[in-house]
Amino acid sequence: MISRIKGNLIKKDDNRVLVDVGGIFYEVNIPRTVAGRICEDEGSPLELIIYHYLHMDKSKGVPVLIGFIDELEKDFFERFISVSGIGPKAALRAFDKPVSSIAQAIEEGNINFLKTLAGIGQQKAKHIVAALQGKVGRFALLKGEECNYEPAKKEITQEAKQILKRLQYSAKEIEEMITKALKTKPEAESTEDLLNEIYRQRK
Repeated sequence: MISRIKGNLIKKDDNRVLVDVGGIFYEVNIPRTVAGRICEDEGSPLELIIYHYLHMDKSKGVPVLIGFIDELEKDFFERFISVSGIGPKAALRAFDKPVSSIAQAIEEGNINFLKTLAGIGQQKAKHIVAALQGKVGRFALLKGEECNYEPAKKEITQEAKQILKRLQYSAKEIEEMITKALKTKPEAESTEDLLNEIYRQRK
């Protein structure tokens, strides 16, 4: 069984990523809530916690990988699919809101919120609450910031990343520097503004 994948991000969309691990390319399904937290650019290092299962297709089993950023996210996913009538495919689709919000709704018996999850109707929402209420409180404490760069900021950050990469900073250092700079100077309107803020912080 595959439990983790660590390699370079080749491609990402709302529900899957392609990761190059030493020349072997893995397609990993990801919930929408996880996709919103993968801020790495294509070509950058990426590590995912993996839930691995066989999807039975007619007479053969097709291996399916589902990726998470945090071990607790995977644990919650496994709790979620323990509910009768909810399999990995349905859970993958339903995880279009933050794990902490879903867990909180279950603990509070908030059927209306659970009904807003993709593919979850009234009856399924009730089954989820009946099966998991009182058991998932710790998952409501999960934190995770989404990548929320504005379109204009995205161009600035992309250009800044390319410049920092040429200056031989690692992908991790670049991500940390840019995130920190945008928090302290969100009004940055150009790549020069952003790089100047990064320089100021590193002095």
